[in-house]
Amino acid sequence: MTGRGRGTRVRVAAVVLAWAALVGTDAAGAAPAHADARAPRFGSSAVIAPGVEYRTFTVAASHGTAYGHLLSVDLREPGISLDLLTAGAVAARKPVSAMADERGAVAAVNGDFFNISETQHPGVPATGAPVGPAVAGGAALKSAVPNGQRFGPVLPSGTTTEDVVGLGADHVARLGRLTLRGTVEARQGTLPLRGVNQYAVAEGGVGAYTSDWGTASRARAVCGTDTDRAAPCGQETYEVTVRRGVVTRVAAAPGEGAIAPDTVVLVGREAGARDLRALRVGDPVRLGYRLEGAQRAPFTFAVGGFPIVRDDRPLAGLDTVDAAVRTSAGIADGGHRLYLLALDGGPDYRKGLTIGELADLMLDTGAEDAVDLDGGGSSTLVAREPDGARTTVRNHPSGGAERPVPNGIGVFTRH
Repeated sequence: MTGRGRGTRVRVAAVVLAWAALVGTDAAGAAPAHADARAPRFGSSAVIAPGVEYRTFTVAASHGTAYGHLLSVDLREPGISLDLLTAGAVAARKPVSAMADERGAVAAVNGDFFNISETQHPGVPATGAPVGPAVAGGAALKSAVPNGQRFGPVLPSGTTTEDVVGLGADHVARLGRLTLRGTVEARQGTLPLRGVNQYAVAEGGVGAYTSDWGTASRARAVCGTDTDRAAPCGQETYEVTVRRGVVTRVAAAPGEGAIAPDTVVLVGREAGARDLRALRVGDPVRLGYRLEGAQRAPFTFAVGGFPIVRDDRPLAGLDTVDAAVRTSAGIADGGHRLYLLALDGGPDYRKGLTIGELADLMLDTGAEDAVDLDGGGSSTLVAREPDGARTTVRNHPSGGAERPVPNGIGVFTRH
């Protein structure tokens, strides 16, 4: 697929969707004679809840036909909301269906790429924590790891691990960027905070871990570099535990285990470790941080994902070679509609799409902006049956079953 003919593709997709809504699913599966040969062909459809519609589709692509599933969420519908699904902690994983059912979501997809393995660092456990910023219920859970520490495809030029998709306090969905601004204040001076609940702290920096992190080991925080995830773990490290604003414990290496709600653990590497060594048990410490963005309304929900479509155009330099099973979130109607898409995996559906083809597909659905989310075995789309109390997995995950993931995008309704 190419980025040309965007207006035609959107009109074709709109015609197909409108016709399907009027006359049923048979018509939706057969595109008009004038349709772009590579436009998606929609099949079965169902209303999951007022304002939430589910459709299947096929699309011709460079590696063969791809099969997929699409949720359309009308954010203008009374009672519709979005929020981040989690496994109960930043560094924890669960299947999307379990996270959705625990929160009472009517539909969901998997979210951000995450620290899935540590083959380059023997003996260091993978944390399962996500790459980018995360906001749930208006509260910041974590900030982004350095670009070179991320998992997932190569970032397009001009994008960073700080890029997110989310919902603003004005109930408008948008893409954005969330940058950590924070400090650690002590008698010895003020230190910049370079991470919050991240599986990788920036070189020479200090990172903070709160009760939101969970019980996972913090050893991974000092491994790799800002440009090379596989680089060895740092040898100069230090950890300081602060409870109710007072240092209660110091240690030479990062630890593990649950962190109490009134406690923050600071982990330093290189210069950051040297700075923390100046602190002593009993010293007062004050910590402050926020996720700062340029958006006109703060995010009530946000999840990391790298942009592939902005302002009705694919980003330049998207990969057009490697096809894979993928998940995406797209924004339409000036932020009043959200599209959530997941492809089928498994032996019969492994064709997938390149990132470039995914961008074109999201444009064809009508998205004006879109991000790529975690794919492969993580790609999962779930939706509630009209008369059911639980969600069911609608796509075919690559591994034959759901992969536990750290977060997802949940769709909620009061109906």
